[in-house]
Amino acid sequence: MDQIKTGRLIRKLRTERGLTQKQLAERIHVSDKAVSKWECGNGSPDIAVLSALAEAFGTEIQVLLSGEIDRKEREKGNMKKLKFYVCGTCGNIVTATSEAAVTCCGGRLRALEPKKAAAHEQLSVEEADGEWYITSAHPMTKAHYISFAAYLTDSSVMISKQYPEWDMQMRLPIQRAGRLLWYCSECGLLYQELRPNRK
Repeated sequence: MDQIKTGRLIRKLRTERGLTQKQLAERIHVSDKAVSKWECGNGSPDIAVLSALAEAFGTEIQVLLSGEIDRKEREKGNMKKLKFYVCGTCGNIVTATSEAAVTCCGGRLRALEPKKAAAHEQLSVEEADGEWYITSAHPMTKAHYISFAAYLTDSSVMISKQYPEWDMQMRLPIQRAGRLLWYCSECGLLYQELRPNRK
């Protein structure tokens, strides 16, 4: 651990969250003098404190030890990287911008891996009156149906719940390029890239 790099990172993460040294110290049960010492590079947190410090900042111990937020860590807030979790028991949909421990109905859920849809699997998208009208001929039976569709850009997400025995359809205001995803009860999470037509 480089005390100076770790100290700078602690100060950066603390100020980004609007915390004083005293407030951070109270959260992790140390003195504000200890926090000041770390930030000045005159010492480093004990191993026992690192876990609480990482939790307070919403990061990982390895990040604090390295003193750097790597590219992968910086991209956690990018909505295009949004992870979807679906409960097979109740159908609950949970999202997270990074890896998370998600449980529902007594079981742990795994993040769905999106697969690029083949041409014949893609949703139909038409532009009309400033909106995208999205439909599909996909089966919508109780056993095999699209559960939800979502549109992701780097800063936003719109999710439309779908129901068995209804026609799959969704309307979106036309936005900049993004990713259209949908979850099928049998096929899993599929996606296609979507961008407005240039006239």
